[in-house]
Amino acid sequence: MTITTDQLRARAAGSFWLRLAAVALPLLLPLLMIAPAVWNGYPLLQWDTGGYLARWYEGYLVPSRSTIFGLYLHYGEGSGFWINLAVQSLATLWLLQLTLRVLGLMQTFRFVAISLSLMLSTALPWLASMLLTDIFAGLSVLSLFLLVIGASRTSALEKTSLFVFTAFAAATHSATLGVLLGLCVAGWMVRPFVGARLPLAGLTQASLTIVAGGVMLVSANYALSGKLAWTPGGYGVAFGRMVQDGIVAQYLNDRCPRERYKLCPYRNELPASADEFLWGKSVFNTLGRFAGMNEEMGTIVVQSLKDYPAWQAGAALRAMGQQLLHVATGEGTDGWIPHTRGIIERYIPAQAAPMRAARQQNWGVNFDTVNWLHVPVALASMLALVALLGHALANRRLDDLTLLAATVTLALLGNAFICGVISGPHDRYGARMVWVATFVVLMALARRWGDDAKAE
Repeated sequence: MTITTDQLRARAAGSFWLRLAAVALPLLLPLLMIAPAVWNGYPLLQWDTGGYLARWYEGYLVPSRSTIFGLYLHYGEGSGFWINLAVQSLATLWLLQLTLRVLGLMQTFRFVAISLSLMLSTALPWLASMLLTDIFAGLSVLSLFLLVIGASRTSALEKTSLFVFTAFAAATHSATLGVLLGLCVAGWMVRPFVGARLPLAGLTQASLTIVAGGVMLVSANYALSGKLAWTPGGYGVAFGRMVQDGIVAQYLNDRCPRERYKLCPYRNELPASADEFLWGKSVFNTLGRFAGMNEEMGTIVVQSLKDYPAWQAGAALRAMGQQLLHVATGEGTDGWIPHTRGIIERYIPAQAAPMRAARQQNWGVNFDTVNWLHVPVALASMLALVALLGHALANRRLDDLTLLAATVTLALLGNAFICGVISGPHDRYGARMVWVATFVVLMALARRWGDDAKAE
């Protein structure tokens, strides 16, 4: 067969474009990871963002708003927070490629293909584009896992970076810290059965990140507020969930005839949802919000656990199950963020104009279309993850990918329990974690296709 000059030129041109794509795509990935923010014209904001931003300026602690994350945002103000998004994008891609490398699956084409798949089919780029702690929830599961099993396959600098990143992520949100703590406890419990598969040094380092994160958070709280304290608000959020389940109303009906609570006169006027009670125009505002109600809410939470254990257990399991199904992208990320807008306008006036000009603030961001894809992918990924784990265990195959699948499964269950039981089911809490399941499933498919190609 004779190859003509035109065919040679076509092959050379094709080879050139392939080489160009192989170089350009990895370089473009950091920008593509925050494409939603670029399209929006400003980092995506959420109702909670303002509470974190205000910590530097207000100098006191508020419920569920980490000072560590507030400081992280503060240092990005001069860049319009684009430095924060760059950090989030690069950290995401670093952990994706490091996970692939440690598991022996790293190839440039595979890394690019998996990254692009996650950007298109999951909440990941929206999380990376947002000024919120949620991006660190899923990433910290990967970094904790790599600390445990990657000792012989990572450098000293990488180990140090993983340790610092995991500790920081734990300090950004109590639920993230709770999930990571649960994973460490589970690791110590199963280590006698799996031995060297979970190295002692790795488990120790991973556990110490929880301690470091706690110290980091308490130190920042003291530096900003002068109080040596944990971030407040745990009882209040749990109380809201119990209001939603009807437990608080029943408790007050049982106790108010003989005990005095501030809520007794309002026991028949409690809102139907936790969000309406805590963040709407409810009796909670009338009675002084967290400052006026913390002690009473704590008493009712503890006592109602004793008085209605079966009811509480049933409500907790229902909330956990519902949370696993709440995985839609974009909850709380729309044009109605008056508190966050007010904080930016008051404390960072230089950012007010670009913030107001963004698509989000003009109601130009709608998640209905992306959730037609994101929700089925998320639910299918969780089912596939369980199937992958079950198949591996049935075949007694305990390799690194199986360990990662088990870790992510436990993380999803722990996240659903902590967030569902404490705060009540919300799509935001599911979306920030479930993309990791999609990542594991994509890795399993890549390995399978690689094995099939070798067999041929």
